[in-house]
Amino acid sequence: MTQTKAGPDISPGRLPRDAYAENFSDLHPLLEPHEAQVEADRCYFCYDAPCVQACPTGIDIPQFIRQISTGNPDGSAKTIFEQNILGGMCARVCPTETLCEQVCVREVAEGKPVKIGQLQRHATDHYMAGHDTTPFNRAAPTGMKVAVVGAGPAGLSCAHRLAVHGHDVTLFDAREKAGGLNEYGIASYKTVDNFAAREVDFILSIGGIELKTGMRLGAELDLAELRATYDAVFLGVGLGGVNALNKDNEGHNGVLNAVDYIADLRQTDDLASLPVGRHIVVIGGGMTAVDIAVQKKLLGADDVTIVYRRGQDRMNASKFEQELAQTTGVKILTSAQPHALVVEDGHVNSIELERTRTAEDGSLQGIGEFLTLPADMVFKAVGQTLVLDDLDASIKTERGRIVVDADRKTNLGDVWAGGDCVLGGEDLTVTAVEDGKIAAESIHAALSGQAQATAESRENTHG
Repeated sequence: MTQTKAGPDISPGRLPRDAYAENFSDLHPLLEPHEAQVEADRCYFCYDAPCVQACPTGIDIPQFIRQISTGNPDGSAKTIFEQNILGGMCARVCPTETLCEQVCVREVAEGKPVKIGQLQRHATDHYMAGHDTTPFNRAAPTGMKVAVVGAGPAGLSCAHRLAVHGHDVTLFDAREKAGGLNEYGIASYKTVDNFAAREVDFILSIGGIELKTGMRLGAELDLAELRATYDAVFLGVGLGGVNALNKDNEGHNGVLNAVDYIADLRQTDDLASLPVGRHIVVIGGGMTAVDIAVQKKLLGADDVTIVYRRGQDRMNASKFEQELAQTTGVKILTSAQPHALVVEDGHVNSIELERTRTAEDGSLQGIGEFLTLPADMVFKAVGQTLVLDDLDASIKTERGRIVVDADRKTNLGDVWAGGDCVLGGEDLTVTAVEDGKIAAESIHAALSGQAQATAESRENTHG
């Protein structure tokens, strides 16, 4: 079926002023203490708990829930922070429904898991409300200096763990604020009340970390110079490029990068000032696609459609995210891919799609059937890429990502990497946190070995 429309209809302020606060309120409001107590009492406190095995950071989930049930939320938060210093953000954005909660014994037996994510937020929020600093003390200064490039989840996790070990860390980030995707790339209704910035302050409170913003690798920073200046370097640079649709007219007005719009939305002080079209089409099937689609609907768009080239069961967005989109009024159109962007007077007017099918060998095929959707705005959410030009040529990459070993060490002896930028990395805050933690422990071991070797060399010289 073909639909047509005349010129773009894009304007700000489509909703009554008070509707914005309601639409962008907390997706999962904080549990009241009694609610948390009741929920914690549902946990079986399993031995060799499957939820712990499913947590990328290995949080002792039965232990922190038991501490809540016994009236010790501060102790619960410490248990969480020991493994995941960004436990507050992960409690908000982690797809617990496909990780710890999916394997919860209650879920398997009853279809109703313990609300692990909300209990984690209960504990971490309680702690952060009553403490200005993390529950860790720095070790004695080691005299070693580490450069951490990228102040997103991986970089923050790495920097904090290194600081705990007594190393001096300089944390660089290309943007004006630290936080990475936590600050710029997550739907506003998932992290309200400026939580990302407050969590950064919480992490930096350990001391020994100097934050320098507006410093991008490949521009203000050079990897060779960092290696010459610091004892070790960690790269948590994320994915700065955005994949293209590779269609004619892609450069015209109204064809936008979802990640850029989400960043603008996250940083605006007035949601009513954001331009909103009547008809929105989002190309992609991951979390970013859902985040932009839902937020455009909440900003007042009449019609929002996510277009994904394969079946809905192949979408990277979790089932919960897909259901969230649909209950918000977003349509999900599967087995369709962009064929042509239709432009009128320099602005996208509609998008022509081709129906697809998956062949027996798994390849995607267009079947020659087409449909057209009206579109004032078309958002690209088809993945991001590492900007390879920003890296030193000596660092090994494969399939557009940095190659690392199990300790997150690159082929360069003094450079580690983690998060989205590494080969095999997942687009999850929690896995980035684990990468940073693993790298920090490896860096600490390497620097401790250097210090020991230096000390022994001095003893032998003076002996």
